[in-house]
Amino acid sequence: MLPVDTVHAFVGPVEVLAEGAEQGPLAGTTFAVKDVIDVAGRVTGAGNPDRAATRRPAGRSAPVVDTLVAAGATVVGKTVTDELAYSLGGDNVHFAPPTNVAAPGRTTGGSSSGSAAAVAAGLVDVALGTDTGGSIRVPASYCGIHGWRPTHGAVSALGVTPLSPSFDTVGLLARSPTLLRGFAEVMLSTGAGASASSVAATVPESSTPTRLVVAAELFEVLDAELADELLAAVALQFGGQPERVALGVDLHECLVAFRTLQGAEAWAAHGEWITSARPVLGPATADRFDAASRVTPEQVALAREVRSRVRAAVMRATEGGTVLVAPPAAGPAPLRRTSSAVDDRVRADTLRLMSVAGLAGVPVVVTPGATVAVEGMGAPLGIALIGAPGTDLALIDLALIDLARFDLS
Repeated sequence: MLPVDTVHAFVGPVEVLAEGAEQGPLAGTTFAVKDVIDVAGRVTGAGNPDRAATRRPAGRSAPVVDTLVAAGATVVGKTVTDELAYSLGGDNVHFAPPTNVAAPGRTTGGSSSGSAAAVAAGLVDVALGTDTGGSIRVPASYCGIHGWRPTHGAVSALGVTPLSPSFDTVGLLARSPTLLRGFAEVMLSTGAGASASSVAATVPESSTPTRLVVAAELFEVLDAELADELLAAVALQFGGQPERVALGVDLHECLVAFRTLQGAEAWAAHGEWITSARPVLGPATADRFDAASRVTPEQVALAREVRSRVRAAVMRATEGGTVLVAPPAAGPAPLRRTSSAVDDRVRADTLRLMSVAGLAGVPVVVTPGATVAVEGMGAPLGIALIGAPGTDLALIDLALIDLARFDLS
């Protein structure tokens, strides 16, 4: 029986778009697909009605969708995305905002907003999302669910509307680590043709994680009280307090480099269409593309140098099976449609946090962490686990295995 969409998670009706195979490791499960990912016979609107109106239905599904269906999972609809996936806010002026059942009145986060809402509300077992600058990690944290941003290039991005190809990843949101693990294992089989520029293609798989450390600079982004609450949750979940280690990166420099590279690539992907078709864009999206159109080659060159330094720093920090523990957002979900100076600062801080793993191209798994008090109510704030390239499944397994095996000294 199909679920009823009570949280504004889906684009159009909830219906079977592709029936899963009767036999397979995912038989009997359901998943939803973020509306930047092709499903055969359906228009991929990418969160913009003008774009949807000019696109024909996809002739075939993205390989990641076909692979999951062949493994037994059934597609039951496409989910709302922030416009062209160019936002972390969880709002799209063209659609009703998805509801965050874990923190009523607060945003789901974006741009995988509908996918997160559908999973948190129990409408599907898992949902496909994309993560360029945090679009799986942030919604997972805000909605109190599990999320996985893969090693860059480890999962096929064919049939996916690009935003910034050198950052774009196709990942998952799930209510349990067991479901996350099962779907991730199948999805990773699609990445064999990763491009030569992807991290997955150029870096060998690292050793199984055996040591947890706190990424010092990333926790320093949080307010002191919030950092203490999250560190207490880390200690409770992992049986002790990990050592604090400095990565040696400048988060402001990371943010500038990420925005520069993302903007240049976003304009390369969509600038011609925006200039010629003149679509109706939400004000925030229009502002981002306007800024993207002004990025210079000199700025891109400098940003690439920063990316190389950050990638090297993260590779050093995750050598020998070390996993970095970090916040997946700069706080709990903000109230919906607010634009105070405090909220603007939290959004910028969140993007600073997200930019490090994005620049490095490494995998991140988000698990539920703390429930923090905000204005008399509790709201989720997750725990992010950052590993070396190729340790995707091992990171997911941290939520499933005996924690006594980790060195927390």
